[in-house]
Amino acid sequence: MRKIVCAVIVSVLLSANTWAGDGVTTRVEELAKTRQSWDGVVLPHYPTGHPEITILRITIPPGVELPMHKHPVINAGVLLKGELTVVTEKDETLHLTAGESIVEVVDKWHYGRNEGSHPAEIIVFYAGTSGVPITVT
Repeated sequence: MRKIVCAVIVSVLLSANTWAGDGVTTRVEELAKTRQSWDGVVLPHYPTGHPEITILRITIPPGVELPMHKHPVINAGVLLKGELTVVTEKDETLHLTAGESIVEVVDKWHYGRNEGSHPAEIIVFYAGTSGVPITVT
């Protein structure tokens, strides 16, 4: 029952986009809704096991390139500040600027780099399973 109520509330919020209360308007903006990662590959099924959500705020200084890594879990983020380039081992490239969202590649080697002159700050949400790492290097 609780899941149904939550689903109805989220549905109303997302379909209404805006509503008013006490003269203040709240706006809901959908940043991403997809079944695919940014490279066009269909996302895998969620794994079995106890769900574990991880939310990270990652700050990458200007000129820094992260090591090659992959994520065995579905994850998505929003770049809050700066710019960020994500490159797969096959040279598929995505360039993000502040305010843009990303649905990350799953189980695919890639790295990120900040080619800008300011720190890149991104919030990333990982939909994982207890005991499974969110990043492998």
